Amino acid sequence: MRCVFAGTPGVALPALEALLDSRHEVIAVVTRPDSARGRGRTVERSAVAEFAEGRGIPVLTPMSPGELSFADELRGLEPDCCPVVAYGALLPASLLSIPRLGWVNLHFSLLPAWRGAAPVQRAVLHGDDITGATTFVIGPGLDDGPVLGTVTEVIRRADTSGDLLDRLADSGAGLLIATLDALEDNLIEAKPQPTDGVSLAPKIGVDDARIRWDEPFAGVDRRIRAMTPAPGAWTMLGGERLGVGPVGLSADGAPKDLAPGQVVATKSQVWVGTGSRSALLGQVRPAGKRDMVAADWVRGLRGEIGRLG
Repeated sequence: MRCVFAGTPGVALPALEALLDSRHEVIAVVTRPDSARGRGRTVERSAVAEFAEGRGIPVLTPMSPGELSFADELRGLEPDCCPVVAYGALLPASLLSIPRLGWVNLHFSLLPAWRGAAPVQRAVLHGDDITGATTFVIGPGLDDGPVLGTVTEVIRRADTSGDLLDRLADSGAGLLIATLDALEDNLIEAKPQPTDGVSLAPKIGVDDARIRWDEPFAGVDRRIRAMTPAPGAWTMLGGERLGVGPVGLSADGAPKDLAPGQVVATKSQVWVGTGSRSALLGQVRPAGKRDMVAADWVRGLRGEIGRLG
């Protein structure tokens, strides 16, 4: 089967690699254009573009998939199917009928749960026990097309979004290839999504990543893990932003009855109060600096620590 693969970040690479190792032919990839990243605003190629170029695969980078020239180029390639993993742009209806078997999206949730841009982060933030990945045929709506296959994944107690996404990218790659094989062999039929259980996973905003220390420990813990590694959980201290990595439960001997955001430190441990029990800080990132152990950060402060908020 002739495939044009659409994807942009590194999480799409396991699926692309699996596709290259499959019986299907990757005739081109579609990815988002080069963009400025990091503090230096260095213009970088997407992970998919760099990988594909290293393999000698043609790379298409339309500014918008709605460009007429892109539609013409895609028709000229005559793809049988266009598998999609985290492409990062909505496809116009005019493109959907070009591949004879459609655009098959690998989405990192068990649809109809968590439709949208941030399904893994929303699942961790919400405290879900189970998630997964779904292959479905893209239609004009938001992640509401008919389902072709699913795979489930347990969300572990200490999972960050990064941990969970890595596992889903690997298991989802296998699901995508199995789906494409079954489509080519006419052994699979897409089924409409249930009307019950729909939830939305909008893109994570800056305020979503701000820690609410007055939440119970479970909520603080989930928010930090959901925002790790990106965009990164944060709080304020003395007018400056402080990045915060995953926290632990308070250990024996930890101070009790800390007010939300109140910080208490010893030589080796730093606790902060939440709406229930105290949290043990691990890694923090002061403004303009790299990650460091919380105890080292505290030793570098002068005077009273203050309250996080």
